[in-house]
Amino acid sequence: MNDFTLNLREVNTLSIIIRLSLAAICGGLIGYDRGRKKRPAGFRTHILVCIGSALVMVTNQYIIDVMKYNSDATRLGAQVISGIGFLGAGTILITGKQQVKGLTTAAGLWASACMGLAIGIGFYEGALIGCIFILGSMTLLHRFDAYFMSKTKLVELYVELQSVKSISKFFDFIRSNNMELTNVEIIKSKTAEDMVGLFVTIKQKEKHDHMKVITMLSSMEDVVVVEEI
Repeated sequence: MNDFTLNLREVNTLSIIIRLSLAAICGGLIGYDRGRKKRPAGFRTHILVCIGSALVMVTNQYIIDVMKYNSDATRLGAQVISGIGFLGAGTILITGKQQVKGLTTAAGLWASACMGLAIGIGFYEGALIGCIFILGSMTLLHRFDAYFMSKTKLVELYVELQSVKSISKFFDFIRSNNMELTNVEIIKSKTAEDMVGLFVTIKQKEKHDHMKVITMLSSMEDVVVVEEI
């Protein structure tokens, strides 16, 4: 290990600038993906979380190496890990159609904090490799997950019908088209008082693209809205 590398592992002006700059870049890469998808915590939030976490670890190292205080080197970092949960919880919400949104964003914030801690203590290799894996999980795996879910035989839908009387017609239509209902939840529609909403899980006996199923159900006279959830 040469002198330059050793200097980067120690607490000095150069290492602080490099660590915080790297935290801003890595956090920004993950935040950009979230912001591009219009998620609640985006570009700036992820940068701030990563920089803040890095600064915590730099401060921790400074307390021990420079000020020579007898302290646990992981104490402040542990507080970041637990504290970031409150920020992540703020990005998670349940929509009116019972969809849970924001879990990936919350996990991304937590991962950004962990990455910042690694950068802050000078573990550059782990942070950069972690950044690649985190970014890959949020982009490439998202596409794979969307493709896989579109090809499965199970289809989860929110359906609005014109009236309660339309429910039996809808069920008959499902069965007559070689499909079966595995789960049904009936709620009052928020669109109009006389309408009824259904959360249904449909199992196809022959696998089709989900859009084909949605289009087929939308062709029913009594169906007002069909959305995949």
